[in-house]
Amino acid sequence: MRFYRAAVDLSRPTLNYLAGVLRRHRKAIGSPGRRLNPGRQALLVLVHLRKGDTFTELGAGFGVSTSTA
Repeated sequence: MRFYRAAVDLSRPTLNYLAGVLRRHRKAIGSPGRRLNPGRQALLVLVHLRKGDTFTELGAGFGVSTSTA
């Protein structure tokens, strides 16, 4: 179980899979550095899909701006 202000029922393989997809995509497009690493970005996306939090709530929870979320 991963934690984000409250328990979020996500498996480690799911999080690792999505982080890998993001990592490969960033490399393929030559993406510059990002505020969130692929693992944190994957968690943000999965939390949004699971809980439906707003971008403002996600930004606050992950310590990033609303536009970054």
